Amino acid sequence: MPSPVPGTEAVPGTEAGRDDVYARLKAYEGRVAGAGGVGKDLVNEPMIRHWCEAMGDTNPAYTGADAIAPPTMLQAWTMGGLSGHGGRSAAYLELLGLLDDAGYTSVVATDCEQEYLRPLRPGDRITFDAMIESVSERKTTGLGTGYFVTTRMEVRAGGEPAGTHRFRILKYAPAVRERAVVPPPRRPRPVVNRDNTGFWEGVSRHHLLIQRCEGCRTLRFPWLPGCNACGCLEWDTVEAAGGGTVYSYVVMHHPPFPAFDPPYAVVLVELAEGVRMISNVVGVPHDRVRIGMPVRLEFEWVDEELELPVFRAIEGSGG
Repeated sequence: MPSPVPGTEAVPGTEAGRDDVYARLKAYEGRVAGAGGVGKDLVNEPMIRHWCEAMGDTNPAYTGADAIAPPTMLQAWTMGGLSGHGGRSAAYLELLGLLDDAGYTSVVATDCEQEYLRPLRPGDRITFDAMIESVSERKTTGLGTGYFVTTRMEVRAGGEPAGTHRFRILKYAPAVRERAVVPPPRRPRPVVNRDNTGFWEGVSRHHLLIQRCEGCRTLRFPWLPGCNACGCLEWDTVEAAGGGTVYSYVVMHHPPFPAFDPPYAVVLVELAEGVRMISNVVGVPHDRVRIGMPVRLEFEWVDEELELPVFRAIEGSGG
């Protein structure tokens, strides 16, 4: 390839730079990717059995005195395992290095193709050689832009051609994507059902409604379909006056939940009517919440769609 005229050197990332990279990559086609490989194990019945069990393949041709190996195991007999086969050829490493230097630093295996020339049987010794068969033009994919590199492995059994295995990778520069604007997390939505719809309708009107049994007149909270004192299924409601005290509380530090900023206090408020409900205290830091602290009902929008009943500490009540 002629040397570029001074002042016209190809710059990576430009059209000229990409053409220069492609021309250099094409020069590796036909060169050795690996030579003189020898399978670490003879073709054997245990590996065939493990493969068939993993694949769920019950073909009787793979068992018995005349068993053959499943054809799709062709590559399995050439694999080097964790210790490998001693490395790739210098040409293949140079090719990958050229792509790295040009900015195509990511890699993904894309597909393989196999051709079968003779069945493999237990006892066969596998040998193989590989070459760089092709390098594609520059392609743009969903992952990014890069080049497909295909190697072709010729597999032999006992010195006779047994099959061909083509393996293709994509060496690419990851696509630059604009970071999506992630909306702030929202509080979990309350579960609204036929048993508590009336409570949430009251909240929407800034009324904190408490159920009252029509049989024994017992107040209950949270809302239930029947009275847990007498079992009566009939009920009406009374509106809470809004006063209460902190009956108990816990300060949450961990684990973190979306839309909550720890540490924060979760309180059990005893309303003036005698029932208790779980909520949050606002108006004081979490470390100033105390049992017996007087509070008053408020309604607070926690996001653009959800309004909840909360309790504000009465001024001067903090510890």
